[in-house]
Amino acid sequence: MKQNIYDNNTFFSKYQEIRARENNYNNLLEQPNFFTLLPTLKNKTVLDIGCGVGDFAAYCISQGAKNVTGIDISSNMITKAKKHHIHQGLYFEQVAFEDMEVPNGTIDFISSSLAFHYIADFQLLIKNISTALCEGGILLFSLEHPIVTANKGKESWVTNEEGNLLHFAIDNYQNEGLRTQNWLVDNVIMYHRTLSTILNTLIENGLQIEKVIEPIPTEEALYSLPSLSKEFRRPTFLIIRAKKGYINS
Repeated sequence: MKQNIYDNNTFFSKYQEIRARENNYNNLLEQPNFFTLLPTLKNKTVLDIGCGVGDFAAYCISQGAKNVTGIDISSNMITKAKKHHIHQGLYFEQVAFEDMEVPNGTIDFISSSLAFHYIADFQLLIKNISTALCEGGILLFSLEHPIVTANKGKESWVTNEEGNLLHFAIDNYQNEGLRTQNWLVDNVIMYHRTLSTILNTLIENGLQIEKVIEPIPTEEALYSLPSLSKEFRRPTFLIIRAKKGYINS
């Protein structure tokens, strides 16, 4: 099931407000850790899945990538990407990765920031990514941590009578599948997978796991956004870098 939530104008407007704030979870936590795992981009062919407004795709061009394609299911996202980022070798397309035809073994680097938890068939997604990557190609992606997605719409944090946080409610962890949550609008759809499912799916499709990060905030980030202190009690994001193995001839 595909949900194009970013073309819901109410959702998109509220989302833009969040991203416009300098001190947000993406800028202070997810993106800094994501960037530490980037491979060398010089002369590489890149595919960015769920490219949003195109900032990361444009960054890849600035780092010497030969050809960068950013894809997103959202018309709102692709319209802004095409408007703000015009470079030689940079292309944007409104399409879901599930519907895109990519020649086998043609991509050096596939990236995705906080998009995979919206995709229903994770097995097929990773299979197609592995097929699209050249030998030695890199996949780098982030997604909401399984600890966060496990909860089935119940209160995430348990508090005492004074409203102080007691603990995070991890529930329904082994029960994989569709989840709905109220984030900016009602009934936003995403999919929960266990950590073992995520890692094993990569391994089973010939992708060697090179690094796994569960980001924690720096002192500077905590100063800018004190609510990040919750990250020491439960992680919001999971970031994984994997490489397609070489085939012995």
